[in-house]
Amino acid sequence: MITANQITGLILAGGRAQRMGGIDKGLIPFHGKPMIESTITRLKPQVSTILINANRSITKYAHYGYPVLMDQTPDFSGPLAGFSIGIKHCKTPYLLTSPCDSPLLPMDLAEKMAVELEDNNLELVFASSKEADGKIWSQPVFCLMKNSLQDSLDAFLSKGDLKIDRWFKELRSGTVIFENAQAFANVNTPEELTALEKVSS
Repeated sequence: MITANQITGLILAGGRAQRMGGIDKGLIPFHGKPMIESTITRLKPQVSTILINANRSITKYAHYGYPVLMDQTPDFSGPLAGFSIGIKHCKTPYLLTSPCDSPLLPMDLAEKMAVELEDNNLELVFASSKEADGKIWSQPVFCLMKNSLQDSLDAFLSKGDLKIDRWFKELRSGTVIFENAQAFANVNTPEELTALEKVSS
């Protein structure tokens, strides 16, 4: 059984947040505290240690006491660039990723994905959410992967492909459906932030 001490958590805070006026999303106040604090609080019990992937506000993120890793490609090339640097610094067999702007992420994220990974002999498992209307949406930036995938990811990125789902198709990958769609709610506009604060108060 995969336990928390075999998993490193990677918080992705490397994006440009253009829809939020370019503000660094992890630092936007959520219930009065930077949003990344909610993510850290929920991720911490599920992993042995945390890494933060950020390309700016480095000193602010470093204040939380975890290593802050910048993308090796300086052009905000999406979550896969974050995954890549996270795997390189991951000293445990598994890496669990989460964006910095989903402050209600499931407390059993690692546990459910670890079971799926082991039971089906997979290399990577990503989350999916079930909406109230029964629709299933994949949430590919929430995933649990083996740290042995570095070569595969580097080869994929070197082709210039940044599409996360295309990389998943090259792997033995699967998904876990979480019933609470709200758990993956992320914040792209000021209105979404206000709505999410109401839901979680």
